Amino acid sequence: MNIKPGILEKIRARQASIDELASPRATRNADAVRRKTDPFRPEEPVIRPPFYRDADRILHSKAYTRYIDKTQVFFLIDNDHITHRVLHVQLVSKIARTIGRALGLNEDLIEAIALGHDIGHVPFGHKGEEFLNEICVREGIGVFRHNLQSIQSLDVIEDLDLTLQTLDGILCHDGERFVRRLRPTGPLDAATLAAKCDRIRRGADDPPVLPSTMEGCVVRAADVIAYLGRDLQDAIEVGLIEEDDDDLAAICRESLGIENYQTINWTVIDTLIKDLVNESFEEAEIAFSREAAEAVTRMQQFSIDHIYQNPRLTAQQEKIRTMFVTLFDHFAADLAGGKADSPICTDFLDAPWVSRPYLDHASDGEKVRDFIAGMTDRYFAETFQAVTIPERVRGTYRRAERA
Repeated sequence: MNIKPGILEKIRARQASIDELASPRATRNADAVRRKTDPFRPEEPVIRPPFYRDADRILHSKAYTRYIDKTQVFFLIDNDHITHRVLHVQLVSKIARTIGRALGLNEDLIEAIALGHDIGHVPFGHKGEEFLNEICVREGIGVFRHNLQSIQSLDVIEDLDLTLQTLDGILCHDGERFVRRLRPTGPLDAATLAAKCDRIRRGADDPPVLPSTMEGCVVRAADVIAYLGRDLQDAIEVGLIEEDDDDLAAICRESLGIENYQTINWTVIDTLIKDLVNESFEEAEIAFSREAAEAVTRMQQFSIDHIYQNPRLTAQQEKIRTMFVTLFDHFAADLAGGKADSPICTDFLDAPWVSRPYLDHASDGEKVRDFIAGMTDRYFAETFQAVTIPERVRGTYRRAERA
């Protein structure tokens, strides 16, 4: 079914009037770069502009579905009130779109980048990323970075043909490495994006690889805003730190005027959004004030010392490292031995959503890496149990074989 021409023209005119109000630094829909054209999936830019379409493709991807059971920070904790990856992604999207609206930027591009930015995260959060990176270096397949893996999942494995601007923003989000002033790197083409990917793959991303668009810069800043207060509030929720911690109280009070721990998250979000808008409005960069940047740095360091490196949170990390090594070696052996009934084949490589070019060109090591990186925490734990715990035979082998 098609939309009636008269209605379509009115929608087009309305969109044009909205575009006229956008910042001159906003990424225009007309500038979207998509590398393929599909005659069976014609684009209607009036109803679904290119970056809006990107957001839809990410939202309907298999990789996005697996956000639902991936750790943000706190793993192996049964508490329904702490943040998981899917909620963090929604928070980043909401915060980034709020900033983008105030600055007159392209909200569709912001949403697409935000929804896809953490697709490449592995089971058990950043600890899992650390362990998988060790294995990848051992195997000679390059470093593992979750932002690079997001591109691998969306652009290579599922081959969603996202625009270069969306892929660039996803690749360059890296909110763990705080940068006070984010200035877009400028014109973008396929070669530029490939060069950025290569830098990260070689571990040559210091100084950080920055986004090409203002929208990408907004998402990178929003990533910091989204996790900064939320991680502290979650840590208090699970008892990792106490709400009356003197160091935390001093940082919150002196930096952001926070007196009550229950207001940490929304005060951080509200304060930093307003600061970012004040510093960035009608400017050619996305920036925090010096005072806000100092507050962010102090809170990040507190979180590193009291949350991310807390012995209670890291107590089981050696067990988890062993799980990663065991699963990688197990599935590498399955591929080398041609085991067609292995989960890496039945649950991943044989799936209809995995692209043919990926299957033809990826090495066995890369396939194992991508399989493990795409696992949810639950699937990872269940798979480890399945490959390490022997199954009991009930009664007789004949009965077991019939079952």
